Amino acid sequence: MKQNIGSYERIARGIVGLGILSLAFVGPATPWGYLGLVLLFTALVGWCPPYALLGISTCGKTGSCCSGSSCCGK
Repeated sequence: MKQNIGSYERIARGIVGLGILSLAFVGPATPWGYLGLVLLFTALVGWCPPYALLGISTCGKTGSCCSGSSCCGK
């Protein structure tokens, strides 16, 4: 899997994912809060399946999401 999520978006997804996940435990305590796990997973892995299907990449031209051998655009 090639990473297709840039570093700033990964940070934002992690923060928003934690916020949504907290809704499963506090506040309305609905199971919908578990959708935050999807955002947390994509933030940790750096790959978003819908982005891959649509050919979208937020890595930028400088390869801001490169890590080791799995680098954007390579």
